[in-house]
Amino acid sequence: MSDRLSPEQRHRCMSHIRSRNTKPELKVRRWLWNHGYRYRLCVKSVPGSPDIVMRKYRTAIFVNGCFWHGHGVKLKIENGKLKNGEGIPSSVVGNVQQDGRDARRASETGNLNVENSPCCKIPQTNRDFWVNKIRRNQQRDQQNYKDLQDNGWQVLVVWECQLAPKKLEQTMLQVEILLNENLIATLHPKRLRYDQPDEAPLPVAAEPEGEYHHHIPV
Repeated sequence: MSDRLSPEQRHRCMSHIRSRNTKPELKVRRWLWNHGYRYRLCVKSVPGSPDIVMRKYRTAIFVNGCFWHGHGVKLKIENGKLKNGEGIPSSVVGNVQQDGRDARRASETGNLNVENSPCCKIPQTNRDFWVNKIRRNQQRDQQNYKDLQDNGWQVLVVWECQLAPKKLEQTMLQVEILLNENLIATLHPKRLRYDQPDEAPLPVAAEPEGEYHHHIPV
């Protein structure tokens, strides 16, 4: 399907998209603030300069636009480098550097086949440029996530499509659950397990038989 916009119109449209204070970012920030969470924005001292930094929870949040980060886009290369429609990774796990080199080579030779996703449709105009740009963004994302995790940060990625009106509350409740889990992990670090030596069991005082209950105070 051809692009309905001319190259000049497409360029003008893309040039007006902001990289900071986007609508998805504002939705996340507004929800967090209204629910009592405090944060800092775009802290340059934190690797990758995340959109939202929550030091108390040792958590970095990235609010990714589906188009610019290729959410759900599948890349097929006819030369056999990728098989069975292996997709462009959209999570924080996976080695994307090798895939990115394959994509660039395939794009240059004309063997690149891109399958759009419902939330990311790459324009037909100057298609190779957009594919390579998105691939570079994904490679940078993966490196930023790795740097953060290597420095003890937890990484949360919220996608633009997850912030639609019907999905916003469910998405942010899941974010809240993960934040609380990260806080618990920060306050109670994992203890090292060790093998105890075999010893004879110690005598214990006799107790009446019965079940133990945890009573919740009224």
